[in-house]
Amino acid sequence: MASNRGVVYLGPGKVEVRSIDFPKLSLGSRKCEHGVILKVVSTNICGSDQHMVRGRTTAPPGMVLGHEITGEIIEKGRDVEFLQVGDLVSVPFNISCGRCRNCREGKTGICLNVNGDRAGAAFGYVDMGGWIGGQAEYVMAPYADFNLLKFPDKEQALEKIEDLALLTDIFPTGYDGAVKAGVTTGSTVYVAGAGPVGLACAAACQLLGAAVVIVGDMIPERLAQARSFGCETVDLRERIPLGERIAQILGVPEVDSAVDCVGFEAKGQGEQAGTEQPAIVLNSLMEVTRAGGAIGIPGLYVTDDPGAKDANAKHGVLGLRIGLGWAKSHSFGTGQCPVLRYNRQLMMAILHDRVAIAKAVNATVLPLEDAPQGYRDFDKGVPKKFVLDPHGVVKSTRSNHAELVGSQR
Repeated sequence: MASNRGVVYLGPGKVEVRSIDFPKLSLGSRKCEHGVILKVVSTNICGSDQHMVRGRTTAPPGMVLGHEITGEIIEKGRDVEFLQVGDLVSVPFNISCGRCRNCREGKTGICLNVNGDRAGAAFGYVDMGGWIGGQAEYVMAPYADFNLLKFPDKEQALEKIEDLALLTDIFPTGYDGAVKAGVTTGSTVYVAGAGPVGLACAAACQLLGAAVVIVGDMIPERLAQARSFGCETVDLRERIPLGERIAQILGVPEVDSAVDCVGFEAKGQGEQAGTEQPAIVLNSLMEVTRAGGAIGIPGLYVTDDPGAKDANAKHGVLGLRIGLGWAKSHSFGTGQCPVLRYNRQLMMAILHDRVAIAKAVNATVLPLEDAPQGYRDFDKGVPKKFVLDPHGVVKSTRSNHAELVGSQR
C-alpha cells in the first residue's frame, strides 16, 4: 500500500508528522463514489488549527490536522462526472453535500448532511464531522463535483500557486468578514487583528474599494506587514482609546464598518494587556462602528473552551455589551465563511493580478516535516502565513519562476 504522512495533534502544544493511512474512497463501510483522492500540492497552517494545538478546544489526541488544501486529483469515484484525474483543484475548508436546504441556499458552511452532531463540517477540525485533515501528503475529498474548484489552466495556476493556495479558507474568510461588515466603495474600515486572516481581510477591503483600512494589533511586526500594502495601523499596546486613535487618522472617532479577526482568545489592551478578555474585541468594535454600521465576525468563537480562565467563557458565554449594539442598530455577521460563494471570483482576481494576497499575508513555504516548527513560530505571532509543501511542488514552482525572471533581466 502507498505511504502517507500527516500532521497529528497529540495534546496541548504537541504536533508531529507521522505515518497515517493512505486515503480510500470510502465513508465507513460504503464506497465514496462521489469523492476523489488528492495528492496535496499545498496545505496551510491556520489560526483555527492553533486554537486546537493550544488546547483551547475539545480536540482529541490523534486528530490529523489541516483544512486548507490545494491538490491534484489522482483517483476519482464512479460518480464524479466533471473533474478528471490530473486536474489541479482548490478545496474549500467547508465540506458540503450540495443537496440539503442550506447548500441549495449557498450556506455551505452549515451543510446539514455531513456532520452527525451539528450543522457544518470541515477537514481535520474538532466537532466538524470527524473528516481526516489535509496537512498530509494525500487526502480524500468527498462530494467532489460540488465542492472542488478546478483551476482552468494548470500551468498558469502553478505559477501563482502561493496566492491560489489561500483560496481554501483565509482569503474567502477575510473577504466574507468584509462583505458581512458592508465594506464597499469609499468605506472606512477597522480590522481587529493583523494575523493572517486580518491581513487577508484588509486586502479584501481594499479589493472591495474601501477608502481607508485601519488595522489594529499588539505585535509591531504584524502591524508593519499591514502597512506594507497600504493600511493604516493602530498599536493596541498604547494606552489611548481606540476611538481617539481612529480620529487621528480619519478626523472622526468612528468607522463605517468593522471586522473581528481575533476571536475568543482576545487579550486586553493598555493596562490590561496580556489578560484574556474574550469579549473585548466585539465590545470595542461596537464602540467605534457608526450607528447603522455593520460588524463582520470571521474570528473564531467556540461553544466549549476548556482552557478559558472564566467559568462562563468555558461554555462560550461572553460579556457582550449587546445593548450598545442594539442602540446603534448594528448588524452582526457571524459564522464559517461559505467558501464556494466567493472562491471563483477571488481566483479570477488572483489570476488577473487584481490582488497580491500571498504578499499581503507574507505567505511562507515550509516542507511538511517542518510543520511543528511552523506551529511554534505561528504561536509566537510571527507575521507569516505558513504554506506547507508536502511534495516540493511549490518549492519547484518558486525556483522555476525565479529562474524565468532572472533570464528576462
